[in-house]
Amino acid sequence: MSDSLFDLPDPAHGAGATTEPVAGGSGRRGRSRAPLAVRMRPRTLDQVVGQKHLLRTGSPLRALVTGLTGPAAPSSVILWGPPGTGKTTIAHVIARGHDTTFVELSAVTAGVKDVRRVMDEALTARDLHGRTTVLFLDEIHRFTKAQQDALLPGVENGWVILVAATTENPSFSVISPLLSRSLLLTLQPLEREDIGELLDRAVVDPRGLDAAIRLAPEAREHLLDVAGGDARKALTSLEAAAGVALSHGGSDGNGEDADERAGEHDAGDADSKADATSSSAAGPPTVTLADAEEAVNRAAVRYDRNGDQHYDVVSAFIKSIRGSDVDAAVHYLARMIEAGEDPRFIARRLIISASEDIGMADPTALQTAIAAAQAVQLIGMPEGRIPLAQAVVHLATAPKSNASYMALNRAIADVRAGGAGPVPPHLRDAHYPGAAELGHGKHYVYAHDTPHAVATQQYPPDELVGRDYYRPTQFGHEKNVAKRLEILRSMVRGTGEQA
Repeated sequence: MSDSLFDLPDPAHGAGATTEPVAGGSGRRGRSRAPLAVRMRPRTLDQVVGQKHLLRTGSPLRALVTGLTGPAAPSSVILWGPPGTGKTTIAHVIARGHDTTFVELSAVTAGVKDVRRVMDEALTARDLHGRTTVLFLDEIHRFTKAQQDALLPGVENGWVILVAATTENPSFSVISPLLSRSLLLTLQPLEREDIGELLDRAVVDPRGLDAAIRLAPEAREHLLDVAGGDARKALTSLEAAAGVALSHGGSDGNGEDADERAGEHDAGDADSKADATSSSAAGPPTVTLADAEEAVNRAAVRYDRNGDQHYDVVSAFIKSIRGSDVDAAVHYLARMIEAGEDPRFIARRLIISASEDIGMADPTALQTAIAAAQAVQLIGMPEGRIPLAQAVVHLATAPKSNASYMALNRAIADVRAGGAGPVPPHLRDAHYPGAAELGHGKHYVYAHDTPHAVATQQYPPDELVGRDYYRPTQFGHEKNVAKRLEILRSMVRGTGEQA
């Protein structure tokens, strides 16, 4: 197995290991200066948390790690999931799993020439040495079609086993021939319990913090809150919080004791020095909620303005408005704003929702949505979030009706089915010379000349007479419209008394 960036020196010995003092004594083993999230990467599939649906006995990932041959030979796989769910970790485990040549490429920096070089070397390794090459390709969605095409011969002929990782939906970002030759494995965001297990392990593991700190329960909960299902984010936050705690008490990593800092802070405060010294002697410092909040004071927002999260969040946003859950709607609005979504896009969606989902149940909803869009254009962000919030609250709490929208859909369906007969002669344009001789406008009744400004005459084509497209609900203002509509239809069609 070839060396890769995954093969970090063992923290106990080896090149690259550095010794740095930690709280609790100078006899502790040195720790790599690599980030905590890198040091804590699992070395076997059994150490991987979450993704149980992909790690069962006999699964494709197990086959890749154990190197099964014959009818159960490993297949190329595409790992699709949000950041921090274990895509690179799984590649790390595969790299350690069995006697293969492991090669890593990043789509951010690699080109077609690099891919072809790997393919040539893989073919040579297979034919001359009988070795299988596992190619880990990170960020495959960043590869162009030509770059992905270069992978096809090696994947199809078995020169390489491709392990590709992506945060984008492969159906849109990976070419179809490559998809058909690979297994698509979907990774799910880690559960809160999974992240908690990682944090607990990192606190005591010699590769991690090696019990240099203790983690208070409330601080642990805060780190779980800010993680957002992202293991890397959780471990990075833990490392930052540990740094804060170590700087506040015990040893700060530079050999300066807590009693010395206390003395510098207030040389005349003997009680403060005594407390600090006592705390250091009692054991490693505790990461408190205050430490965790100081290190990380806001949650990670999962959102990609050009990917699945963009569509998923705005879909949930509109469906929350439609479902009259104002709190959920405001939540998704906040997520989009915090992620830097274009406020004009949000405003456009509100305008659509006002007509599609509310319509005549509350005609003022459209006015509010348009006003919010205009306000965003006038004042910009961040203040533009305020009229957007007002519009969201109005729309989510308004009575709902899609009757206008459905009326149009029914009419379009009839038009597409051929129900677009000739316009009745009395409704045709009669303003050009010769129109009268054709009978255009003859017997047309001017509505304002009738007692109630409602003229009884035929308006639709012959085949659509009596067809009701608009079917008002009994919600909000539309309840009143329904009563008026019943009267209007009877008057226009001459089926009842004019009132």
